[in-house]
Amino acid sequence: MFFDPMYFIVVGPFMLLAMFASMRVKSTFNRWARVGVRSGMTGAQAAMAVARAGGAQVTIERVGGFLSDHYDPSSRTLRLSPQVYDGRSVASIAVAAHEAGHAIQHARAYAWLGFRSKMVPLTIMGSQAWIWVFVAGMLLNTPPLAWAGVILFGVTVVFQLVTLPVEFDASNRAKAVLASSGIVASQEEADGVAQVLRAAAMTYVAGALASIATLLYYVSLLSGGSRD
Repeated sequence: MFFDPMYFIVVGPFMLLAMFASMRVKSTFNRWARVGVRSGMTGAQAAMAVARAGGAQVTIERVGGFLSDHYDPSSRTLRLSPQVYDGRSVASIAVAAHEAGHAIQHARAYAWLGFRSKMVPLTIMGSQAWIWVFVAGMLLNTPPLAWAGVILFGVTVVFQLVTLPVEFDASNRAKAVLASSGIVASQEEADGVAQVLRAAAMTYVAGALASIATLLYYVSLLSGGSRD
């Protein structure tokens, strides 16, 4: 159970894909962080401009960490990392505009964002508890308990799947506003924004695939498929 080679055969390739996607987004961000935007706007200024253009009223705050940027719908706050908040690069504008895209989704009652927000409490509980419930079921030889753990993990998988359209839509909204508002003023800048956002999106895709593979492994383990 704890050292099953089948786990690495089933899940391993997707874990490597997720690691590659993570390295890719960092390298892409760093590349375009060296290319300034003609508008001279900081990420914070661009985020505010994009949010307002989309009809969203937000507060913008600086937070610590590298690429720790996120939108908090409970307080309608965009929290941007220092590199993004203060940066005047293509990368900074891309990430800031993406987070503003989430604020626009919120302002326009985008259904998938609302559904994801409602899932957050259950997802947090499931992500923290599932492994303990699963291991307890295996150690006590109680299949229903082990299945309960897998179902809890399944909730986190559903959350990741719901996240995909939310992230892609936020990027599309960001690119549309950046283009129409003139914040992105050249084809090079537009291409850079697209590359940064595409690399970021792939981290969500890779993470979801790894989680799906993990879920299928545990389902197979409990159903006896891994011993066939």
